[in-house]
Amino acid sequence: MKATYHDPVLLEEAVSGLKIDKSGIYVDVTFGGGGHSKEILNNLGEDGLLVAFDQDEEALANAIDDRRFKLINENFRYIKQFLKFYGITQVDGILADFGVSSHQFNTASRGFSTRFDAELDMRMSKRTEASAFEILNKYEHRQLSEVFFSYGELRNAGGMARAIIDFRAKRPVKTTSDLKEALKKYLPRKRENKVLAQLFQAIRIEVNQELAAIREFLLQTPELIKKGGRLCIISYHSLEDRLVKRFIRSGQFEGEPEKDLYGRVKLPFKRIGKLVVPGADEIEVNPRSRSAKLRIAERI
Repeated sequence: MKATYHDPVLLEEAVSGLKIDKSGIYVDVTFGGGGHSKEILNNLGEDGLLVAFDQDEEALANAIDDRRFKLINENFRYIKQFLKFYGITQVDGILADFGVSSHQFNTASRGFSTRFDAELDMRMSKRTEASAFEILNKYEHRQLSEVFFSYGELRNAGGMARAIIDFRAKRPVKTTSDLKEALKKYLPRKRENKVLAQLFQAIRIEVNQELAAIREFLLQTPELIKKGGRLCIISYHSLEDRLVKRFIRSGQFEGEPEKDLYGRVKLPFKRIGKLVVPGADEIEVNPRSRSAKLRIAERI
């Protein structure tokens, strides 16, 4: 049975940013409910091909019945490996939407949302070994502190880590209510939702190794995208967007761009247009789009 997925974010802007060649090969690395993929297929001709990736097994129920479409149930960090398996070495464009799907947020048993008193899971794929439960109950103080500070930008990361360790000495941190109880002194009523959102983001990123996957994915794109091809990426928080912005600007995540023997800067991409964000109408219809940022780049 198909799950309910909300409207794809920045649909028209992201797909038009690909500048689709009707006979080209495109990749949607975050298939989800298939909204972006369906629009890409609408713009492809009979000879075009769309390959989609999604590590979430539940997304397979949304597979599109179209001979021009192939869905791969894998993490996009393995994009080059799996495209090669299907005989594809270069493509005309790649689209990525790094947001957690509404389906994942709205399914209580997945443990992604602070709205439900559910078991703490947060795995985007059931093949992922460590769930949120393992991280909260097995990580040492230093590890938890680093996760909370680096991925959640929480000022009280050290104290929160200590509170969790003290709580789990009595019983496991198993559910959302357990986590709230363990951290009650760090959850003032006026800021509780904001702090919990930062905390859940941090744990989710660690569980799914999201930033590492984004880095690995981006580093493969210069080899995969043909000259003149496009890269369209939608991110939702500063940690993701910072990686995307730096990579498009310099082809790397830290330091200065590489130079050739003559001192000329070697860049894989050039930025196309300015940062794109949703308009008021889209935010009203789809509130989860509020923090979305679309960056478009062209292979040089």
